[in-house]
Amino acid sequence: MSVFDDIDVAQLRARRSAKWTMIPPDVLPAWVAEMDFPLDPGIRTALGEAIAQDDCGYANGAGVAAAFAGFAAGWFGWTVEPRGVFVLPDVLVGIAEILKALTKPGDRVVVNSPVYPPFFRTVREVERTVEDVPLRRDERGWELDLSALERAFAGGAVAYLLCSPHNPLGKVFSPADLTAIATLAKRYGVLVIADEIHAPLTMAGATFTPYLTVADPLDGDAVALCSASKAWNLPGLKCAFAVAGTDRTRKLLAQLPPELPWRAGNLGVLASIVAFERGGPWLRELLAYLDGNRRLLTRLLAETLPEVRYLEPQAGYLAWLDCAALDLGPDPSVTFLERSRVALTRGRDFGPGAETFARVNFGTSVAILTEIVQRMGRAR
Repeated sequence: MSVFDDIDVAQLRARRSAKWTMIPPDVLPAWVAEMDFPLDPGIRTALGEAIAQDDCGYANGAGVAAAFAGFAAGWFGWTVEPRGVFVLPDVLVGIAEILKALTKPGDRVVVNSPVYPPFFRTVREVERTVEDVPLRRDERGWELDLSALERAFAGGAVAYLLCSPHNPLGKVFSPADLTAIATLAKRYGVLVIADEIHAPLTMAGATFTPYLTVADPLDGDAVALCSASKAWNLPGLKCAFAVAGTDRTRKLLAQLPPELPWRAGNLGVLASIVAFERGGPWLRELLAYLDGNRRLLTRLLAETLPEVRYLEPQAGYLAWLDCAALDLGPDPSVTFLERSRVALTRGRDFGPGAETFARVNFGTSVAILTEIVQRMGRAR
Protein backbone atom coordinates (compact mmCIF):
# COMPACT_ATOMS: atom_id res chain seq x y z
CA MET A 1 0.00 0.00 0.00
CA SER A 2 1.24 3.47 -0.88
CA VAL A 3 1.96 5.97 1.89
CA PHE A 4 -0.57 8.17 0.12
CA ASP A 5 -3.27 5.60 0.89
CA ASP A 6 -2.43 5.65 4.58
CA ILE A 7 -4.96 8.30 5.60
CA ASP A 8 -8.52 8.13 6.79
CA VAL A 9 -11.27 10.66 7.35
CA ALA A 10 -11.08 10.44 11.15
CA GLN A 11 -7.40 11.45 11.06
CA LEU A 12 -8.08 14.24 8.62
CA ARG A 13 -10.93 15.67 10.68
CA ALA A 14 -8.49 16.08 13.57
CA ARG A 15 -6.57 18.65 11.50
CA ARG A 16 -7.19 22.32 12.15
CA SER A 17 -6.59 23.75 8.68
CA ALA A 18 -9.36 25.44 6.72
CA LYS A 19 -10.11 22.49 4.45
CA TRP A 20 -11.30 20.26 7.28
CA THR A 21 -12.70 22.83 9.73
CA MET A 22 -14.81 25.12 7.55
CA ILE A 23 -17.36 22.41 6.70
CA PRO A 24 -20.02 20.52 8.65
CA PRO A 25 -18.82 17.19 10.11
CA ASP A 26 -20.86 15.08 7.67
CA VAL A 27 -19.38 16.78 4.57
CA LEU A 28 -16.39 15.50 2.61
CA PRO A 29 -14.20 18.43 1.48
CA ALA A 30 -12.86 18.52 -2.07
CA TRP A 31 -12.61 22.28 -2.42
CA VAL A 32 -9.59 24.34 -1.33
CA ALA A 33 -6.29 23.46 -3.03
CA GLU A 34 -4.46 21.54 -0.35
CA MET A 35 -3.75 17.83 -0.32
CA ASP A 36 -4.61 15.30 2.37
CA PHE A 37 -1.35 13.35 2.20
CA PRO A 38 1.34 12.92 4.87
CA LEU A 39 4.25 15.32 4.59
CA ASP A 40 7.55 14.39 3.02
CA PRO A 41 9.40 12.76 5.96
CA GLY A 42 12.44 15.00 5.48
CA ILE A 43 10.28 18.09 5.76
CA ARG A 44 8.52 16.73 8.83
CA THR A 45 11.87 16.06 10.48
CA ALA A 46 13.17 19.54 9.68
CA LEU A 47 10.05 21.16 11.09
CA GLY A 48 10.22 19.02 14.22
CA GLU A 49 13.86 19.98 14.77
CA ALA A 50 13.01 23.66 14.37
CA ILE A 51 10.24 23.42 16.97
CA ALA A 52 12.53 21.48 19.32
CA GLN A 53 15.02 24.34 19.03
CA ASP A 54 12.27 26.95 19.55
CA ASP A 55 13.24 28.26 16.12
CA CYS A 56 10.14 30.32 15.35
CA GLY A 57 11.70 33.74 14.83
CA TYR A 58 11.86 35.80 11.68
CA ALA A 59 12.91 34.00 8.52
CA ASN A 60 16.28 34.24 6.84
CA GLY A 61 15.34 33.44 3.28
CA ALA A 62 18.88 33.44 1.94
CA GLY A 63 19.02 29.67 1.44
CA VAL A 64 15.86 29.48 -0.67
CA ALA A 65 17.46 30.93 -3.80
CA ALA A 66 20.27 28.38 -4.05
CA ALA A 67 17.95 25.49 -3.18
CA PHE A 68 15.46 26.45 -5.88
CA ALA A 69 18.21 27.06 -8.43
CA GLY A 70 19.42 23.49 -7.92
CA PHE A 71 15.89 22.11 -8.18
CA ALA A 72 15.07 24.15 -11.29
CA ALA A 73 18.22 22.97 -13.04
CA GLY A 74 17.58 19.30 -12.29
CA TRP A 75 13.81 19.24 -12.69
CA PHE A 76 13.20 21.69 -15.55
CA GLY A 77 16.63 22.23 -17.12
CA TRP A 78 16.26 25.89 -16.15
CA THR A 79 19.29 27.92 -15.10
CA VAL A 80 18.24 30.31 -12.33
CA GLU A 81 20.60 32.95 -10.98
CA PRO A 82 20.14 33.01 -7.19
CA ARG A 83 20.60 36.80 -7.19
CA GLY A 84 17.40 37.02 -9.22
CA VAL A 85 15.30 35.25 -6.54
CA PHE A 86 13.26 37.51 -4.23
CA VAL A 87 11.58 35.86 -1.22
CA LEU A 88 7.89 36.59 -0.56
CA PRO A 89 5.28 35.30 1.90
CA ASP A 90 3.09 33.87 -0.88
CA VAL A 91 2.32 34.16 -4.57
CA LEU A 92 -0.71 36.43 -4.20
CA VAL A 93 1.25 38.89 -2.10
CA GLY A 94 3.88 38.79 -4.84
CA ILE A 95 1.31 39.60 -7.52
CA ALA A 96 -0.11 42.47 -5.50
CA GLU A 97 3.25 44.00 -4.65
CA ILE A 98 4.61 43.65 -8.18
CA LEU A 99 1.51 45.34 -9.60
CA LYS A 100 1.75 48.14 -7.03
CA ALA A 101 5.43 48.69 -7.75
CA LEU A 102 5.44 48.38 -11.53
CA THR A 103 2.00 49.59 -12.69
CA LYS A 104 -0.31 52.50 -11.91
CA PRO A 105 -3.85 52.66 -10.47
CA GLY A 106 -6.37 52.07 -13.23
CA ASP A 107 -3.95 50.16 -15.45
CA ARG A 108 -5.43 47.14 -17.22
CA VAL A 109 -4.21 43.66 -16.25
CA VAL A 110 -5.08 40.68 -18.47
CA VAL A 111 -6.22 37.32 -17.14
CA ASN A 112 -7.53 34.21 -18.92
CA SER A 113 -10.78 32.91 -17.48
CA PRO A 114 -11.73 30.44 -16.22
CA VAL A 115 -8.89 31.15 -13.81
CA TYR A 116 -7.91 31.08 -10.13
CA PRO A 117 -10.47 33.40 -8.46
CA PRO A 118 -8.02 35.43 -6.32
CA PHE A 119 -6.50 36.82 -9.54
CA PHE A 120 -9.61 38.93 -9.99
CA ARG A 121 -9.74 40.05 -6.37
CA THR A 122 -6.03 40.84 -6.12
CA VAL A 123 -6.02 43.01 -9.24
CA ARG A 124 -9.01 44.97 -7.95
CA GLU A 125 -7.62 45.29 -4.43
CA VAL A 126 -4.59 47.15 -5.79
CA GLU A 127 -6.90 49.40 -7.83
CA ARG A 128 -6.03 48.04 -11.23
CA THR A 129 -8.60 46.93 -13.83
CA VAL A 130 -9.16 43.31 -14.86
CA GLU A 131 -9.26 42.67 -18.60
CA ASP A 132 -10.46 39.15 -19.20
CA VAL A 133 -9.33 37.34 -22.34
CA PRO A 134 -11.12 33.99 -21.95
CA LEU A 135 -9.55 30.76 -23.08
CA ARG A 136 -11.25 29.13 -26.05
CA ARG A 137 -12.87 25.75 -25.64
CA ASP A 138 -13.50 23.02 -28.18
CA GLU A 139 -13.84 19.24 -28.08
CA ARG A 140 -10.07 18.85 -27.69
CA GLY A 141 -9.81 21.14 -24.70
CA TRP A 142 -8.92 24.72 -23.89
CA GLU A 143 -6.58 27.00 -25.84
CA LEU A 144 -5.25 30.53 -25.66
CA ASP A 145 -7.03 33.06 -27.87
CA LEU A 146 -3.88 34.71 -29.18
CA SER A 147 -5.77 37.12 -31.44
CA ALA A 148 -7.80 38.40 -28.50
CA LEU A 149 -4.66 38.54 -26.38
CA GLU A 150 -2.97 40.72 -28.98
CA ARG A 151 -5.99 43.02 -29.11
CA ALA A 152 -5.82 43.44 -25.34
CA PHE A 153 -2.09 44.16 -25.43
CA ALA A 154 -2.40 46.54 -28.38
CA GLY A 155 -5.33 48.26 -26.68
CA GLY A 156 -3.24 49.37 -23.73
CA ALA A 157 -3.08 46.54 -21.19
CA VAL A 158 0.16 46.90 -19.25
CA ALA A 159 0.41 43.54 -17.44
CA TYR A 160 -0.65 39.93 -17.90
CA LEU A 161 -1.18 37.32 -15.18
CA LEU A 162 -0.28 34.01 -16.78
CA CYS A 163 -1.36 30.97 -14.77
CA SER A 164 1.05 28.25 -15.92
CA PRO A 165 0.26 25.41 -15.39
CA HIS A 166 -3.29 26.63 -15.43
CA ASN A 167 -5.65 26.48 -12.46
CA PRO A 168 -8.38 25.10 -12.69
CA LEU A 169 -7.71 23.39 -16.02
CA GLY A 170 -4.40 21.74 -15.21
CA LYS A 171 -3.23 22.74 -18.68
CA VAL A 172 0.51 22.85 -19.40
CA PHE A 173 1.18 25.44 -22.09
CA SER A 174 3.41 24.42 -24.97
CA PRO A 175 6.68 26.18 -25.85
CA ALA A 176 4.89 27.51 -28.94
CA ASP A 177 2.13 29.03 -26.78
CA LEU A 178 4.67 30.63 -24.46
CA THR A 179 6.75 31.94 -27.34
CA ALA A 180 3.66 33.53 -28.87
CA ILE A 181 2.84 35.20 -25.53
CA ALA A 182 6.40 36.43 -25.07
CA THR A 183 6.57 37.79 -28.60
CA LEU A 184 3.34 39.75 -28.18
CA ALA A 185 4.32 40.99 -24.73
CA LYS A 186 7.65 42.25 -26.04
CA ARG A 187 6.01 43.93 -29.02
CA TYR A 188 3.53 45.86 -26.89
CA GLY A 189 5.62 46.40 -23.77
CA VAL A 190 3.47 44.23 -21.47
CA LEU A 191 4.82 42.94 -18.16
CA VAL A 192 4.14 39.20 -17.80
CA ILE A 193 3.77 37.79 -14.28
CA ALA A 194 3.83 34.00 -14.59
CA ASP A 195 2.30 32.14 -11.65
CA GLU A 196 4.12 28.80 -11.84
CA ILE A 197 3.18 27.45 -8.42
CA HIS A 198 1.81 24.17 -9.88
CA ALA A 199 4.84 23.54 -12.12
CA PRO A 200 6.47 20.78 -10.01
CA LEU A 201 3.16 18.88 -10.22
CA THR A 202 3.40 18.31 -13.98
CA MET A 203 2.59 14.65 -14.63
CA ALA A 204 3.65 12.04 -17.15
CA GLY A 205 2.82 12.90 -20.74
CA ALA A 206 3.43 16.64 -20.37
CA THR A 207 6.56 18.77 -20.09
CA PHE A 208 6.55 22.06 -18.24
CA THR A 209 8.43 24.95 -19.84
CA PRO A 210 9.37 27.80 -17.46
CA TYR A 211 8.13 31.05 -18.98
CA LEU A 212 11.40 32.88 -18.38
CA THR A 213 13.30 30.37 -20.53
CA VAL A 214 11.25 31.69 -23.45
CA ALA A 215 10.81 35.35 -22.49
CA ASP A 216 14.33 36.17 -21.33
CA PRO A 217 16.01 35.46 -24.71
CA LEU A 218 13.53 37.96 -26.20
CA ASP A 219 14.49 40.49 -23.50
CA GLY A 220 10.87 40.87 -22.39
CA ASP A 221 9.73 42.17 -19.01
CA ALA A 222 8.77 38.98 -17.21
CA VAL A 223 8.70 37.64 -13.67
CA ALA A 224 7.98 34.09 -12.49
CA LEU A 225 6.34 33.38 -9.14
CA CYS A 226 7.19 30.03 -7.59
CA SER A 227 6.80 28.13 -4.32
CA ALA A 228 7.09 24.68 -2.79
CA SER A 229 3.68 25.15 -1.22
CA LYS A 230 1.50 23.25 -3.71
CA ALA A 231 3.80 20.37 -4.61
CA TRP A 232 4.83 19.58 -1.02
CA ASN A 233 1.56 20.76 0.60
CA LEU A 234 2.99 23.65 2.64
CA PRO A 235 0.63 26.60 1.96
CA GLY A 236 0.14 27.49 5.61
CA LEU A 237 3.87 27.91 6.22
CA LYS A 238 4.15 30.99 3.99
CA CYS A 239 7.12 31.02 1.66
CA ALA A 240 7.21 31.88 -2.03
CA PHE A 241 9.51 33.87 -4.28
CA ALA A 242 9.72 35.90 -7.46
CA VAL A 243 12.32 35.05 -10.08
CA ALA A 244 13.81 37.61 -12.43
CA GLY A 245 16.03 36.32 -15.20
CA THR A 246 17.51 39.47 -16.73
CA ASP A 247 19.39 42.41 -15.28
CA ARG A 248 16.51 44.72 -16.17
CA THR A 249 13.86 42.64 -14.44
CA ARG A 250 16.13 42.21 -11.41
CA LYS A 251 16.27 46.00 -11.20
CA LEU A 252 12.49 46.16 -11.53
CA LEU A 253 12.01 43.72 -8.65
CA ALA A 254 14.47 45.71 -6.56
CA GLN A 255 11.61 48.25 -6.33
CA LEU A 256 9.57 45.83 -4.19
CA PRO A 257 9.16 46.79 -0.51
CA PRO A 258 12.31 45.73 1.37
CA GLU A 259 10.24 44.28 4.21
CA LEU A 260 8.64 41.60 1.99
CA PRO A 261 11.17 38.84 2.84
CA TRP A 262 10.51 39.44 6.54
CA ARG A 263 6.86 38.52 6.01
CA ALA A 264 7.76 34.98 4.93
CA GLY A 265 7.45 32.32 7.63
CA ASN A 266 10.62 30.84 9.09
CA LEU A 267 9.12 27.34 9.03
CA GLY A 268 8.10 27.91 5.42
CA VAL A 269 11.63 28.87 4.46
CA LEU A 270 13.13 25.85 6.24
CA ALA A 271 10.58 23.46 4.69
CA SER A 272 11.08 24.93 1.21
CA ILE A 273 14.82 24.45 1.34
CA VAL A 274 14.40 20.80 2.31
CA ALA A 275 11.76 20.29 -0.37
CA PHE A 276 13.91 21.68 -3.17
CA GLU A 277 17.13 20.06 -2.00
CA ARG A 278 15.90 16.61 -0.93
CA GLY A 279 12.21 16.30 -1.77
CA GLY A 280 12.53 14.87 -5.28
CA PRO A 281 11.92 11.18 -4.42
CA TRP A 282 8.76 11.98 -2.45
CA LEU A 283 7.53 14.24 -5.24
CA ARG A 284 8.02 11.51 -7.85
CA GLU A 285 5.94 9.11 -5.75
CA LEU A 286 3.27 11.76 -5.37
CA LEU A 287 3.13 12.41 -9.12
CA ALA A 288 2.66 8.72 -9.83
CA TYR A 289 -0.18 8.61 -7.32
CA LEU A 290 -1.86 11.73 -8.72
CA ASP A 291 -1.53 10.28 -12.21
CA GLY A 292 -3.50 7.28 -10.98
CA ASN A 293 -6.09 9.49 -9.32
CA ARG A 294 -6.75 11.61 -12.39
CA ARG A 295 -7.41 8.40 -14.34
CA LEU A 296 -9.47 6.93 -11.53
CA LEU A 297 -11.61 10.07 -11.59
CA THR A 298 -12.24 9.50 -15.29
CA ARG A 299 -13.49 5.97 -14.58
CA LEU A 300 -15.57 6.95 -11.57
CA LEU A 301 -17.31 9.76 -13.41
CA ALA A 302 -18.02 7.49 -16.38
CA GLU A 303 -19.69 5.02 -14.02
CA THR A 304 -21.47 7.46 -11.73
CA LEU A 305 -22.03 10.74 -13.60
CA PRO A 306 -21.39 10.05 -17.29
CA GLU A 307 -23.00 13.35 -18.29
CA VAL A 308 -20.17 15.31 -16.71
CA ARG A 309 -17.50 16.56 -19.12
CA TYR A 310 -13.98 16.27 -17.76
CA LEU A 311 -10.52 16.43 -19.31
CA GLU A 312 -7.72 14.90 -17.29
CA PRO A 313 -5.36 17.67 -16.14
CA GLN A 314 -1.73 17.61 -17.20
CA ALA A 315 -0.56 19.09 -13.90
CA GLY A 316 -1.85 19.48 -10.37
CA TYR A 317 -4.58 17.73 -8.45
CA LEU A 318 -7.59 19.81 -9.48
CA ALA A 319 -10.32 18.67 -11.86
CA TRP A 320 -12.57 21.07 -13.77
CA LEU A 321 -15.98 19.47 -14.22
CA ASP A 322 -18.63 20.72 -16.62
CA CYS A 323 -21.90 19.79 -14.95
CA ALA A 324 -24.24 21.56 -17.39
CA ALA A 325 -25.87 18.32 -18.59
CA LEU A 326 -26.85 17.41 -15.03
CA ASP A 327 -29.14 20.45 -14.78
CA LEU A 328 -28.29 21.03 -11.11
CA GLY A 329 -29.40 24.64 -11.02
CA PRO A 330 -27.51 27.93 -11.12
CA ASP A 331 -24.65 26.64 -8.92
CA PRO A 332 -23.85 22.91 -9.07
CA SER A 333 -21.58 23.14 -6.01
CA VAL A 334 -24.55 24.14 -3.86
CA THR A 335 -26.54 21.16 -5.10
CA PHE A 336 -23.64 18.78 -4.50
CA LEU A 337 -23.29 20.14 -0.99
CA GLU A 338 -26.99 19.88 -0.17
CA ARG A 339 -27.72 16.51 -1.77
CA SER A 340 -24.35 14.75 -1.65
CA ARG A 341 -22.63 16.31 1.37
CA VAL A 342 -19.53 17.03 -0.70
CA ALA A 343 -17.87 20.45 -0.72
CA LEU A 344 -16.58 21.54 -4.13
CA THR A 345 -15.34 24.90 -5.38
CA ARG A 346 -18.03 26.73 -7.32
CA GLY A 347 -17.36 27.46 -10.95
CA ARG A 348 -18.74 30.96 -11.21
CA ASP A 349 -15.89 32.33 -9.10
CA PHE A 350 -13.49 31.48 -11.95
CA GLY A 351 -15.02 34.00 -14.32
CA PRO A 352 -17.93 34.57 -16.71
CA GLY A 353 -19.35 31.48 -18.37
CA ALA A 354 -18.17 29.07 -15.67
CA GLU A 355 -21.44 28.93 -13.76
CA THR A 356 -22.18 25.30 -14.65
CA PHE A 357 -18.72 24.09 -13.59
CA ALA A 358 -17.32 22.88 -10.30
CA ARG A 359 -13.73 22.22 -9.29
CA VAL A 360 -12.86 18.99 -7.50
CA ASN A 361 -9.67 18.39 -5.51
CA PHE A 362 -8.43 14.83 -6.10
CA GLY A 363 -5.33 15.19 -3.93
CA THR A 364 -6.53 12.55 -1.52
CA SER A 365 -6.53 8.77 -1.14
CA VAL A 366 -8.14 6.42 -3.63
CA ALA A 367 -10.71 5.43 -1.00
CA ILE A 368 -11.72 9.01 -0.18
CA LEU A 369 -11.81 10.05 -3.84
CA THR A 370 -14.03 7.08 -4.60
CA GLU A 371 -16.43 8.08 -1.83
CA ILE A 372 -16.46 11.69 -3.03
CA VAL A 373 -17.61 10.70 -6.52
CA GLN A 374 -20.06 8.11 -5.22
CA ARG A 375 -21.62 10.78 -3.03
CA MET A 376 -21.74 13.17 -5.98
CA GLY A 377 -23.89 10.61 -7.77
CA ARG A 378 -26.66 11.30 -5.27
CA ALA A 379 -27.13 14.79 -6.66
CA ARG A 380 -29.06 13.64 -9.70
